[in-house]
Amino acid sequence: MPFVEFSQVWLAYNEALLAQSQFAVEDITMKVDQGEFIAIVGPSGCGKSTFMKLATGLKKPSRGHIVVDGRHVDGPLKITGMAFQSSSLLPWRTTLDNVLLPLEIVEPHRSRFRRERAAYEDRARRLLQSVGLAGYEDKFPWQLSGGMQQRASICRALIHEPKMLLLDEPFGALDAFTREELWCILRDLWAVQKFNVILVTHDLREAVFLADTVYVMSRSPGRIVARREIDLPRPRPLELTYTKGFTDIVLELREHIGAIRKPLADASPAVLS
Repeated sequence: MPFVEFSQVWLAYNEALLAQSQFAVEDITMKVDQGEFIAIVGPSGCGKSTFMKLATGLKKPSRGHIVVDGRHVDGPLKITGMAFQSSSLLPWRTTLDNVLLPLEIVEPHRSRFRRERAAYEDRARRLLQSVGLAGYEDKFPWQLSGGMQQRASICRALIHEPKMLLLDEPFGALDAFTREELWCILRDLWAVQKFNVILVTHDLREAVFLADTVYVMSRSPGRIVARREIDLPRPRPLELTYTKGFTDIVLELREHIGAIRKPLADASPAVLS
């Protein structure tokens, strides 16, 4: 049984748009295996973030149905963790306390947080150590670099041991060197824990380096127009990104994106204005 299954999913954001058949995404059908790492790429406004909301149950489809972990999705899921382009760490909380925040909110951890705090803190410290933040537990966000903040954000998303991690452009605001460093951290965390990952990104190199399968979405209304299995061996070292096999896959995906954008690019200046 697939871990995530979309069956002919369409979404209009309200009843008025539905009545006018104006959809944000349309006719999405896909199956994601247990422990699979997938990436969603496409031009801005194609519905990538809408796809994330559907996968987490934050939005219900107007048509079709979604099954995650064997259950029909009809509301927000508790088995997911999320990280975004902005780390969104609370400035008045230390790194450790920011990471612990989901355990104070999400059941069943919330009801036993006080009596099991020591065990939870130990889990958080080990997680921070695994991403290179040992010694920064008592620092506040303003005392951390952007890359450090994003590492803490990923730890916060994983602290309650979710079955699925959803990442919406998590490294987009970072410099190239820090971004590649965090690719490797995420690669290693996933290799150990084998949680499902859905990564939304504009970076094709990032998608090919990290994912088992890359899906390309069209311009709005978003549709899946291409599916590419990444048949590169794991574990993948950064040096792989400079090989011909890797760049050939990136260029292939780039051609799909180019085909999507071509009608707009070929429009005359008068039309664009």
